[in-house]
Amino acid sequence: MNVDFFQSIYNHPLISKIDLKDIISEHHKIRFSKGTVFLENGKMANEYYLIESGLLRAFVHDLNGNEITTDFHGENEISIEVSSLFQRIPTNENIVALTNGVAWKIEFQSFQELFHKIEGLREWGRAWMSKQLFSSKQRSIDIHTKSATERYLNLIKDKPKIIQQSPIKHVASYLGITDTSLSRIRKEIRSD
Repeated sequence: MNVDFFQSIYNHPLISKIDLKDIISEHHKIRFSKGTVFLENGKMANEYYLIESGLLRAFVHDLNGNEITTDFHGENEISIEVSSLFQRIPTNENIVALTNGVAWKIEFQSFQELFHKIEGLREWGRAWMSKQLFSSKQRSIDIHTKSATERYLNLIKDKPKIIQQSPIKHVASYLGITDTSLSRIRKEIRSD
């Protein structure tokens, strides 16, 4: 077990080494294959995952039944459907593995017990949730204020593994554009 991996995710000054040990003990290692379904529309999330290796994709279906990518979860990130997990409601999202990989799963009940027991985990949770809210808001603003090319270049800079490991159709829907538009943008970038 790689303590540094957990430390990088649960990074907060109020989480002591003893607290971290307790947190780690509630996680269970899983190996997954491309196509593994982590969560399905209509089901309730009962756990979340720390991704050690591999890439997951979250998506919904639009009114016409098309898949729209809402997020990617890669190495050293958390794969979680916050609304379903914490509000205890069925999800609208699906989460599926795009590659083989390794993750560490923690059940909702175990997390709740740790959350109430460890002050540092509560503070980490608040900080993590604030960061996610900011990131979500920024993504929403970028969709309306940045060109598709700018959004694509930012994705290459911030999360290159998504570009390397995900089919173009998933990247395009995540960026809010068509496959054809993304192909054109990629061609233009290569020719510059």
